[in-house]
Amino acid sequence: MTFVFLEKACCSASRISDNKIAEKGRPMPGKMALVDYKRCHPEKCDSGICAAALACSHKLLKQEAPYEIPMTDPSVCQGCGDCVRACPLKAIEIVKV
Repeated sequence: MTFVFLEKACCSASRISDNKIAEKGRPMPGKMALVDYKRCHPEKCDSGICAAALACSHKLLKQEAPYEIPMTDPSVCQGCGDCVRACPLKAIEIVKV
């Protein structure tokens, strides 16, 4: 699996199991979302709009335009897991930082 973190490879991310994702809207200190760009295919989302970016109430994921891969903003990520639950391709994971 390849994760890209601010356009750099992140090799030390620890995967958090699905049962440890925070309840909807509740922050998880010391955790953040990362996108697996090998799994992310916005063309498979409705009208090319990333479902996870729409679900992120904290605006962690931002898409420049439809059909483009969303970019992360770790400075605002609260590790709530809304994007993980919304991504139909399972291309986002919550990791320890």
